[in-house]
Amino acid sequence: MSAIQIVRLMNREDRKVAVAVGREFPAIARAVDAIVEAVRGGGRLIYVGAGSSGRMAVQDAAECPPTFGTSPKLVQALIAGGRPAVTAAVEGAEDSVANGKRDLLVKNVTRRDVVVGITASGTTPYVLAALQHARRRGSMTVAITVNPRTPVARLAKILIATEVGPEVLTGSTRLKAGTAQKMVLNMLTTAAMARLGHVYENLMIDVKASNRKVSQRIVRILAEASEKSVSASEHALRQAGDNMRIALVMLKLGLRARAAKAKMKQAKGDLSKALGK
Repeated sequence: MSAIQIVRLMNREDRKVAVAVGREFPAIARAVDAIVEAVRGGGRLIYVGAGSSGRMAVQDAAECPPTFGTSPKLVQALIAGGRPAVTAAVEGAEDSVANGKRDLLVKNVTRRDVVVGITASGTTPYVLAALQHARRRGSMTVAITVNPRTPVARLAKILIATEVGPEVLTGSTRLKAGTAQKMVLNMLTTAAMARLGHVYENLMIDVKASNRKVSQRIVRILAEASEKSVSASEHALRQAGDNMRIALVMLKLGLRARAAKAKMKQAKGDLSKALGK
């Protein structure tokens, strides 16, 4: 088979992924609601996975602080084998029931937390053990898999089963199954953070300036959100102590920094409320 034939075959199969994820919208929405409720109650979102599933979980958790301005403790990820497994395969790690329970035990999960187990096969011992422990602790449990008829389904209060069908490379769940998992993870955190007020319209209002490129992006976001010039946005941002929310209130309502801060304090940090929306 030629390279173009392989690529076309893979692309044809990949088109099935969005359809499979779409069938799980109700379950994904329930999971988002559970995450929002947990965070508002002082809880956390904790992912548990192994292999490629775990790596995607680690990536999604790592992106939340810079994208949404959240604490690194709010969204966390556990991967079988620990940090070494992020960049290399750790043989036998996913088979450890003891480590699945131990790793989650260290996190001291409670009924306020949401624990999301990610396992394409639905049978990964590490993930199953972690979900069992989470259930015993009263945590909300969610499973992301591609097969609803597996042991993980019995441990999850919310089951997200994206049935994508056989892989082009038999058994390689980093392909369609992995793509489906990535799409679901994107939806869980993005929708939850939007509901929690970390997004203004469709803009990243809490993005953190980690480098020059992001700093420039922040000014552009502020200018777009406020419908003011870039120079005005830069000035407001400086006056606001680099706080985008306060700068936006200044620009939208024509307030000085002190008054904008008072407005945000009165609204208890709710940007929409501070803007009178």
